[in-house]
Amino acid sequence: MQNLFDFFINYKHWFVFIMLEIVSLVSLFSYNGYQKSVYFTTANSVVGTVYSAISSVSSYIDLKDVNNQLEADNETLRQQVQVLQQQLLEAGLDSMEMMEAVQPYTIINALVVNNSLHRSNNLITINKGRADGIAPEMGVVSSSGVVGIVYMVSDHYSIVMPLLNEHSKISCRVKGSEYFGTLQWERGKTDVAVASGFPRHAKLKVGEVVETNGFSDIFPEGIPIGYVFKVQNSPDGMSYQLRLQLYTDFKRLRNVSVITDYTQPERITLEQKADSLTLDD
Repeated sequence: MQNLFDFFINYKHWFVFIMLEIVSLVSLFSYNGYQKSVYFTTANSVVGTVYSAISSVSSYIDLKDVNNQLEADNETLRQQVQVLQQQLLEAGLDSMEMMEAVQPYTIINALVVNNSLHRSNNLITINKGRADGIAPEMGVVSSSGVVGIVYMVSDHYSIVMPLLNEHSKISCRVKGSEYFGTLQWERGKTDVAVASGFPRHAKLKVGEVVETNGFSDIFPEGIPIGYVFKVQNSPDGMSYQLRLQLYTDFKRLRNVSVITDYTQPERITLEQKADSLTLDD
């Protein structure tokens, strides 16, 4: 013990120097916008590389489960294609003409290299970034449904704000209806979220599917989010809240897709022009 005390006493000036360096660096990056931005960009790349290496090891260990899940997803998709083809034949429609009528959008596939679950503001790191064509405010989905929105990017990695984040808000609707609301996460369970703002006259039932409504330029309409397992009053009693079982399994999330060019240029241009006008009352 005496040797330890002697060590600290003999090298105390080095410890004071290191402590002052740490304090100065924290102050620099905390109170200066440019340095803070450079730090986050650099740290994102470095940490992303580390997470990517860790993820590669864990992905190899979980490879059997991933393959089983992919096979199950493929089988589900094959069954859905068969059903849709049969419905088109019965309706006398050409499937190729239907495909041409659908508004296309491009996706970039990526792997999750880090994923927090038990914070109030969880974040996900994926292994694609600016160099791959990804930018902030792009939607992220999985084979099951909505994952979140791109929050920050570096050259080769991106940070995603998932549904499991108290700052996340997704515009949604009950499938097959005109009832719209806003989805938010209440900290706690990783598979449950709350959709609020549904009118009192809405006829809502347990088991109904909630999906994106296409009102934003982030997600196309019709991407599933979850299903209703409870209908309840809002705190002020003026509307309904829906408690949803989320389709995306964030605990096992590995493969995601970033929607890179889902935009409606004509609508955006028109709305911007309208916002710039000064109208008399």
